[in-house]
Order: sequence, then C-alpha cells, then structure tokens
Amino acid sequence: MFFQPVVVNAGQEELDALLLELREADPADATRIANEISLEWQKSGSASADLLLKRGREAMERGEFEVAIGHLTALVDHAPGFAEGWHMRAGAYFNVGLIGPALSDLEQTLALNPQHYEAILGLASLFEMIERPAEAYEAYVQVKAIHPHHPDVTEALDRLEPMVKGQEL
Repeated sequence: MFFQPVVVNAGQEELDALLLELREADPADATRIANEISLEWQKSGSASADLLLKRGREAMERGEFEVAIGHLTALVDHAPGFAEGWHMRAGAYFNVGLIGPALSDLEQTLALNPQHYEAILGLASLFEMIERPAEAYEAYVQVKAIHPHHPDVTEALDRLEPMVKGQEL
C-alpha cells in the first residue's frame, strides 16, 4: 500500500497562529496583528490573481467601482477559491448600491474563510442597513469573538443591544 503524506499549508498555519494571537492581544498589538492578517488574506498564490486584486483595489481607491467590479469579477472567475477576491468585490458591489450581490459575495467569502472578520463585519453593516438588527448584532458578536478590539464593534454592539435585548427598567 502506498502512503502519501499530507501536505500542510504553511500559510494557513501562520494565519491560524495570527488569529489566535489576535484573540489574545491587547489593544495596542491588535492593530498590528490585524494588519498582518490582512496581508495574509491578500496572498492568492497566483501572480495573475494578485494583479487582478491590485487593479480592483486601485480602481476602488479611485472611486471607479464599476471598473473594480470588472477586475474583481475576472479575479473570482480565475480564482474562485480565493476568499479575498469575493470580499473585495462585495465592497465594490456595495459602493454601487448592489446589496444583493454584495451579500452573496460576503457569504461566499465566509464559505471559503469562516474567520474573515472583515466579511462578517460587512454582513453586520448590511444587516443593520436593511433594518435587521438581531442579525447585525449576532454578526458583530462573531467579529468580537475573533477580533475583540476591532474599533467598530463595541460601539455597534452598544448601539444595537437595546433594540435586540430590550432596555432594562
């Protein structure tokens, strides 16, 4: 019988270690660790995918969201397993008011990378925007579990808690 060893993705091991470090970090270190995680999420392993991501990001920075959607659609077609491509396209869709496609792309991002707290944060924001506070609150709770010091989460939880849990008398 032939035994084939399992190849471990070194990048995933590093990312898992960073996510664990983020959960346990103090506020001063959390930003640095989150930036390292973001850089890891942007590594596709493909030069052409990296180029499409770069072009999509640059188009978004210029406010050219339709152009960004074109680049990012090419990216997700080329590399459908690359979560950051879906996440970036969700942002572009959101910026042109395409909420349904944005939600769909965020769901795909999370199917590929369930720890992508920025995608969960995006879902929370969209839920809040479409007046679904319970779902928004739950998503913010999930972000806080992964990134306890995320700058937007505590304020959002405080804002939504009375709507979701009611006010104490």
